[in-house]
Amino acid sequence: MSDIKHVSDATFDADVIKADLPVFVDFWAPWCGPCRMIAPLLEKAAEQFDGKIIVAKYNVDESQTIAGELGIRGIPTIVVYKNGEVVDQRSGACDKATLDQFIAKQL
Repeated sequence: MSDIKHVSDATFDADVIKADLPVFVDFWAPWCGPCRMIAPLLEKAAEQFDGKIIVAKYNVDESQTIAGELGIRGIPTIVVYKNGEVVDQRSGACDKATLDQFIAKQL
């Protein structure tokens, strides 16, 4: 069972902006190789940091409004929200240690 929340333009406000925990939103697409490489790491992070963060996936092929507003040009891009505000972001695939360090910095 996946601990990852799938969000869209329609659910973004409720699932991300109004969330009580920091939300790590992965902007991705099914055809994106680096997105597929980082997906299992995000699954692990969702389990490892359960109760501390929310990991969400935003498919840029299905929704474009939020990605456009944020100026997302490359995927995968992970955008971190705290209290409804963007506080950090990183682009490109990475290893587990780099992802864990990126997450820990926001806790």
